[in-house]
Amino acid sequence: MKVSRLSVTERAKEVIDKLRAEHGELVFHQSGGCCDGSAPMCFAKDEFMIGSRDVKVGEIHGCEYYMAPDQFEYVKNMHTTIDVTEGRGSSFSLEIPLGLRFIAISRLLTDEEYQALKEQENKA
Repeated sequence: MKVSRLSVTERAKEVIDKLRAEHGELVFHQSGGCCDGSAPMCFAKDEFMIGSRDVKVGEIHGCEYYMAPDQFEYVKNMHTTIDVTEGRGSSFSLEIPLGLRFIAISRLLTDEEYQALKEQENKA
């Protein structure tokens, strides 16, 4: 069984494609700060510096997805789906001018999924 910590909705993929066409290669980061800081944020890859402690969680629709290490500790046993919703967040994320914002919808991994994920990570 192949398990991933991340997935992305079709609607979010459409927004990513639109942003990629305008800004080039993209990267996502979730800091775990207060308020909108805990939301997934999308940046042009060459305009955002990944921290040395940030954890690469995976990729969504061709974009690397990172989290602050303390945020990753909270969600390491979860599967997160990245979606988009109407409304302006108060961040510097690229989708904000479109009147949209990315959101993270998480659920706990099943015992089987968690075991499979651990086996995959041990092989890597």
